[in-house]
Amino acid sequence: MAGSLWWVDRGARGHLYSADDVPAAPVGLVLGALVHADGTPSAFLTARLALAQRLYRSGKVRALLVSGDNSGPDYDEPDTMRDWLLACGVPSDRILVDEAGFDTYDSCARAEQVFGVRRAVLVTQSYHLERAVTLCRHLGIDAAGVGDDSVRHEWFSWWRASVREQGACVKAVYDLTTGRPR
Repeated sequence: MAGSLWWVDRGARGHLYSADDVPAAPVGLVLGALVHADGTPSAFLTARLALAQRLYRSGKVRALLVSGDNSGPDYDEPDTMRDWLLACGVPSDRILVDEAGFDTYDSCARAEQVFGVRRAVLVTQSYHLERAVTLCRHLGIDAAGVGDDSVRHEWFSWWRASVREQGACVKAVYDLTTGRPR
């Protein structure tokens, strides 16, 4: 685990920014998170979307690619994300939807292979950002990242996700070294 954490840290160094300082890119890749049973985005997902909207409004990105899990008829992260952005004034022709971003690896691989993304700003929570940036960079995207900390006050959910992230770093190394299909 320590080796995986080290690898993720090194892969993201120099590519993590604040929203004000991130270099502009053609696309903002917004990674999915929990959608409640009533179809509303969780606080974590809402924070990601608000940050993505801010990057779009400030001209840091020209389009937003929302990527998430759409594995069941009653669960749809990407459409929920698109609907939230539309309701907040992002034009529909500036939003791309990836309905098969089942995990961070899938989202990064599909951004490059399916959507042709070569350079992007990743948007997620800060505890997840290093792994996301590192994976995207190893999968062929010149990725920078902006992390959200606004939901850190939900301390138990934040702590649980941070702990989970350690195992996810091991999985990221495994996925890349075993040649997981893209």
